[in-house]
Amino acid sequence: MFTNVHQAIKLSDYGRLKNTILRTTALDFVENALAVFQLQAEHNPVYRRWIELLGVNPAKVSSLEDIPFMPIDFFKSQSVSLFSASAPEQFLSSGTGGYGTSRHLVHSIDFYDEVCRTIFKSFYLQKDEFFIAALLPSYLERSGSSLIRMAQDFIHHSKDGDSGFFLDNLEELTALLAEKKRANVPILLLGVSFALLDLAEAYPQNLAGSIIMETGGMKGRRKEMIRSDLHDILKTSFQVSVIHSEYGMTELFSQAYSKGNGLFECPPWMRVSARQLEDPFSPVKLGKTGGLNIIDLANIDSCAFIETQDLVRVNEDSSFEILGRFDRAEVRGCNLMVS
Repeated sequence: MFTNVHQAIKLSDYGRLKNTILRTTALDFVENALAVFQLQAEHNPVYRRWIELLGVNPAKVSSLEDIPFMPIDFFKSQSVSLFSASAPEQFLSSGTGGYGTSRHLVHSIDFYDEVCRTIFKSFYLQKDEFFIAALLPSYLERSGSSLIRMAQDFIHHSKDGDSGFFLDNLEELTALLAEKKRANVPILLLGVSFALLDLAEAYPQNLAGSIIMETGGMKGRRKEMIRSDLHDILKTSFQVSVIHSEYGMTELFSQAYSKGNGLFECPPWMRVSARQLEDPFSPVKLGKTGGLNIIDLANIDSCAFIETQDLVRVNEDSSFEILGRFDRAEVRGCNLMVS
């Protein structure tokens, strides 16, 4: 474990890796992933202990298939970090599922901002060209949300002075949306699912040509529904042909985006794969349902190799679909890591 970022830069390849992550391509992804693995296997005590329990020798890991994924629940019980120094900031999950709150230590908020901006720019227009309306009430009601941080940064850089967060002022939001549409201003309406449904039911309107982006989750406010049903309601109410989606989480620095039909794509430094539900150490074939594993090299300060509790189908073109979540069960091996 390093004491701090300065020591990591001085004593290892950490600085070089971090500077090259956002320039990762398909050609050097494997090389960068293996380098990040070796760094974290040596200097992240939580991940190193997990590897030891699995009987994996890091020196013998020479391919992506050899890299062990760490159960995401470790972010609830452990300080997953390369550094012993206190983190200046942290991201916290909502804990609405009743199974504890995840904590992601953030040693460089500027790097997180850069990651989010770079990904969004690669999928869409420059974010400063949009009128950005963030409809994220459940996230604004608590501290430490990575999604709120991302939205704040996007709003801050928007050239449209009306961009901002909207809570219960849906009538004001509706008027602004109509005004921006009449003026042909690009619109990004970013919202948690239940809040977008509230707006759709109370103020159906013609937003054709706008980007309506849901971030998932009813957060206990409404009955959960499958994504396709949600999108059908929103498409009808807002008169758009597709609904966009953002896939992110407290435990990741990177996001995946869908431009419609629930098909997500990753930035170049992020990859997903599916594992068998009965055997988390065995992969499933493309096109089959399995548990979602994520490599996010932007997680260089914590753990880049995450075994999530989402169900996924990964397609041959590397796009993926989120199909739901596991029935709640203790993650295999987690009890071995509780201190």
